[in-house]
Amino acid sequence: MGLFMKIAVISDIHGNMEALEAVWEDIKNEGCEKIFALGDYAMAGPEPEEAINWFMNRDALDKIVMIQGNTDLMIAEYSNELYENLRSKAPVMAEALRDDYLQINPIQRNYLKTLPQQRFITEEGIKFLLVHGSPRRNNEDILPDTPLLEVEKMLEGVDAQVVLCGHTHIPCGFQTTTKQTVVNVGSVGRPFTDEPKSCYLKITINKSDCVFEHKFIEYNKERASMKLRKRTFIGANKLANALIDPQLRHF
Repeated sequence: MGLFMKIAVISDIHGNMEALEAVWEDIKNEGCEKIFALGDYAMAGPEPEEAINWFMNRDALDKIVMIQGNTDLMIAEYSNELYENLRSKAPVMAEALRDDYLQINPIQRNYLKTLPQQRFITEEGIKFLLVHGSPRRNNEDILPDTPLLEVEKMLEGVDAQVVLCGHTHIPCGFQTTTKQTVVNVGSVGRPFTDEPKSCYLKITINKSDCVFEHKFIEYNKERASMKLRKRTFIGANKLANALIDPQLRHF
């Protein structure tokens, strides 16, 4: 290890291999020594099986530290009751979930099920907490307009210096009055930013200092959209369109 350490943090891949491979190339070019992965690897994307396999084949070799996202748990614990409950709120996502469940094999589902929901990791003397949504819940939003006081409530009892999260697909960051740093790393596979580039977080640690940089990566979203459009569940076209124009995600 040199004078500083680089860590890449990725989240919300959602079965988008075109995006994942593009981000992976940039991570390698940056020389990142570790990768933190914050969940939502497969659901409602172009290639859910391939995305899970990608992580299953790399998590030990490439020093990837993984946690579980809320949709990973939904796939792992799929039931007709879960499907019906989701369909009443988000019918397209319910159809995607059911189709994902049918595609993903039991070994892959068990892999998702056994991932931890949170992890504490210490690197270079800095304690990180990895979560998907918030320290309180794996489906709680931390957004750019979330009041700082609410973010601080989410961190009550958390002694990590840095909390890393995803879930919302929108990158942002906070510095709390307790001098804790909270960073939402954005989404690799389903970005909700105005310009739909893949997003991940690069952390550079120099002694006891951390520098955080959101990196926005071009990928072949047209090809990813075409792959998703070929899936047969009801609403696949809507999800495919949202990869091209995130404003179309509200359906």
